[in-house]
Amino acid sequence: MIKLLIVDDEQLEREGMKTILERNFPGLGIQQAKNGKMAVEMTKEFLPDLILMDIKMPGMNGLEAMDIISAEQPHIKFIMVTAYDTFSYMKAAIKLGVKDYVLKPSKASEIVHTIGKVLEQIEKERVQHVETLHQKEKWQKTQMLVETDVVTQLLFDHVHDVHVDMLVEMLEIPSLEEMFVMVLLLPEGGEKQYSAIRKKVLQSGWTGALYGRQLPIIVFRQPSTTFRSQATALARELLSLSKGNEKEWFIGIGKVYHSMEQVRHSYQEAMLATVDTQVRKKYRFFEDIPLKPEGRKQAMMDQKDLMEKIRLGKWEEVHAQIMKSLTLLEKERTPLVYTQQRTLEVLWMISRILSECGVETTTPLYPIQPVDYRRLREETGRLLSEMKQSYIERFNSMESDTFQQIKQFIKDHSNEDISLDTLAQKVRLSPIYISKMFKEKQGINYIDFLTECRIEKAKALMGDVEKSIKEITFEVGYHDPNYFSKVFKKVTHYSPKEYRKTLLGQHA
Repeated sequence: MIKLLIVDDEQLEREGMKTILERNFPGLGIQQAKNGKMAVEMTKEFLPDLILMDIKMPGMNGLEAMDIISAEQPHIKFIMVTAYDTFSYMKAAIKLGVKDYVLKPSKASEIVHTIGKVLEQIEKERVQHVETLHQKEKWQKTQMLVETDVVTQLLFDHVHDVHVDMLVEMLEIPSLEEMFVMVLLLPEGGEKQYSAIRKKVLQSGWTGALYGRQLPIIVFRQPSTTFRSQATALARELLSLSKGNEKEWFIGIGKVYHSMEQVRHSYQEAMLATVDTQVRKKYRFFEDIPLKPEGRKQAMMDQKDLMEKIRLGKWEEVHAQIMKSLTLLEKERTPLVYTQQRTLEVLWMISRILSECGVETTTPLYPIQPVDYRRLREETGRLLSEMKQSYIERFNSMESDTFQQIKQFIKDHSNEDISLDTLAQKVRLSPIYISKMFKEKQGINYIDFLTECRIEKAKALMGDVEKSIKEITFEVGYHDPNYFSKVFKKVTHYSPKEYRKTLLGQHA
């Protein structure tokens, strides 16, 4: 409901105006004030959209009242009501943003016409405001999807092509010269805190998707403070969200790197920093982990050979090889904490390989700190058995046409905000495995394919001269015409306008 305030020192004038308005605009909410001072006070409570302001009133006149009200609530519109059609009044009123004026006396038809125009403007502005809020909400959702996609590609996919650069450009980050990764380990049900965590990180980094208990965060270095001060401050802010459950939260912090291509090393370091969560502080820097013993032989297995055995499902050989390595490290009297770090690094590598093969596993973590090599072997064997079981269950149920289903889903929904996580949930595969399938079977990643689908649809729509480039932008799934034009030219080597001109010339 639009609210309107009539301000006039003559009751007869107020009542007459109210009668005309109620007869012609039945949906209005109308109140009255008999002087400027009362108008100022009533405006604070009533919050009108439009004020019909008499100019000549005793005490505070209309121009003075408008000046005070406009300063406090600049969105309110005014129509001046006066018997003085003089230049000085008009000049002062225009400065205060008056939309129109009504002379006393005026015909009812003139009053209805003047006020009706301003009411129509208010209605249009309300619609535009709702659309702006809707677009802002859509952009915020899109931004979150872009963030998680970028983090997934940088930390897991190892994909660094033009599309990653475009996505980064959409996020409008001022500088990417230095970055580091924090890995937040959350308890069961920790996903409920995701929005609050992302809000804390929003101005200083990108929040990835939650994988099991693990939430990766890429943080941008702030040159105004030291790395450790920045990381410590953010870690404490994040831990403050635990709401008394802090003992189940833990943060690992990797070192600073100078490019997107290197930031995944910081992720691996942050994960290693979460090995031992039984420390006094609930966060740990990778650089604070005890250094590996100097001169000690590398007793761990050949990782390339191990990866091949995992892909072939030779779990017994994998188990035997890891246990043999643990025995060798024990014979060399390697400190337990170092062996645990090295073993967990291998288990994480196995978990990543399984993810690339479409097998979902929780991040391998020791639930308790092993106190000796015997307990370390037992816990390692248990984690291997769990991953083996996940592998067997997944490959027993996998369907041969999964990839075709994914492609068809993208084609059918290319106009929507499709993220790697959306696809993963749709077909119950890991985001990394889907990306790997595209690169192996299609020769491109899923963003390339999604872009191709959108651009092909846009090219088909170009033939409809009734549709503007802006309409086509939204119809094919983009939210910014400038960004759409950039992508379109990247793919077709023509701007949308150039392509449409060429297309219409061919049809002439």
